[in-house]
Amino acid sequence: MAGVAMSMTRSHAQKPSMPVIGYLCPESPELFASRLQAFHQGLGEAGFVEGRNVKIEFQWADGQYSRLPALAAELVARNVDVLVAPGGAPVALAAKAASTTKPIVFEMGGDPVQLHVVDSLSRPGGNITGISSLSVDVSPKRLEFMRDLVPTATKLMVVVNPTSPTAQSQLQKLHAAAATLGVRLEVSGASKEDEFESVFAAVTRDGAGGLVFTSDPYFAFRSSRLAALAMKYRVSAITQTRDFPIAGGLMSYGGDFMQSHRRAGIYAGRILSGEKPSDLPVQLVTKVELVINLKAAKLLGHAFSSAFVAGADEVLE
Repeated sequence: MAGVAMSMTRSHAQKPSMPVIGYLCPESPELFASRLQAFHQGLGEAGFVEGRNVKIEFQWADGQYSRLPALAAELVARNVDVLVAPGGAPVALAAKAASTTKPIVFEMGGDPVQLHVVDSLSRPGGNITGISSLSVDVSPKRLEFMRDLVPTATKLMVVVNPTSPTAQSQLQKLHAAAATLGVRLEVSGASKEDEFESVFAAVTRDGAGGLVFTSDPYFAFRSSRLAALAMKYRVSAITQTRDFPIAGGLMSYGGDFMQSHRRAGIYAGRILSGEKPSDLPVQLVTKVELVINLKAAKLLGHAFSSAFVAGADEVLE
């Protein structure tokens, strides 16, 4: 019996023949479906298909970002071959804190050097590399687009998630951009869904000409809710993700998340094939897209200029 027990213990500890990806996600499967599809596409380009020659073990935080460190530690304890951490800086930082040896691929919108995720973009070092979609860096451009749409506005409102590690740096850049544009900023904070409605109500009450969302995954994954509130309160708003105008909101400007998640899949596959994270430079997504919704503009009483429409990457009728 002792021999049988020893054999079972040894068998349980053995690595499965099929490599395993640990996928750490800040949201639910439903909200992350399009991102996960892009990840699978990239993984396929690197020669791996889930269920055929790679297994994926998921951990979902369901919007409760405080759970990310424990979920990351759980995946590391399962001895996965590579840990994938998409969906923003909180996910990447949780994965990095969970292991200094397990290969990690992150996907985020912020500057991974400024956030101390890697030492440099060209030589990330250690056990971690990944993709940045540049969405954080283009927050001031979002303000500029709103000013172009509402040129008579003297005041615009900015929404920031105070729990975000990029909140202060984004606000500094937005204040500098506002000074250049000659517009006054009001800053409102929101880190929970039940705080969204009061933000939109404040725009109407305080007479701000429009609402600009800072880059934050928590906002990005709640685009449908934000679009519904924008229409309810008749507020012109811009966010980082195309999900917002697709859901009925006015416009978006930010990095192409399909590209960034696809590239994360490619990097995960390359690591499974034997490459080291330290040899893979952090990639920056080169495509930043402006998406506008003409129907929403009409409902809000605005009209995009012909130059604005011509400059959009996608126009939703």
